[in-house]
Amino acid sequence: MVASAALVRALRADVEPPLRSLPERVVDLLVALDCPPRLAAHLRLVHDVAARIADWVERRHPGLRFDGDAVLFGAATHDIGKALHVAELSGPGSAHEASGRDLLLRHGFGETLARFAATHASWDGPGVALEDLLVSLADKVWKGKRVAELEDLVVARLAEASGRAVWEEFAALDDLLTGIGETADRRLAFQAAHPVHA
Repeated sequence: MVASAALVRALRADVEPPLRSLPERVVDLLVALDCPPRLAAHLRLVHDVAARIADWVERRHPGLRFDGDAVLFGAATHDIGKALHVAELSGPGSAHEASGRDLLLRHGFGETLARFAATHASWDGPGVALEDLLVSLADKVWKGKRVAELEDLVVARLAEASGRAVWEEFAALDDLLTGIGETADRRLAFQAAHPVHA
């Protein structure tokens, strides 16, 4: 399938500051689904923020075991169900969550990766892994939104893993997220520049 020009722009356009590219297997899936350009732009933005967060966690906590590749995949596909529920791109709704997981499973992605489409909005449930929390965090902070309860969960995990005081982990995470938030307007403008329909 050939991607529309609008979808190609959302997936490949040069931006300042530069955005990391989505994984090629995700790009291939978005093209096969004839994904709405605005959704592709959103996934690209959240993926880039998730990469920044994951890189920070790896640098600050070199001994912490977590699956950074899963975080990046989860961020790159967390809203993929909105390709089926396009109205949820501009309005409320959660139908995209289970639909996104099912769509990924149908396309050969395992449950370990497909789960992020269903868990990115339910980060406060039991048994939520650090990877899920980081995807949820990226999905909030990309636009400058701060969610204290979510950040507290991340801080608690990091403090437990590092042995550092909670306040120290909070201060470090707050610095990171504040820095990310400072460029939220540019990310919002990039997303808005792409149409919902090609």
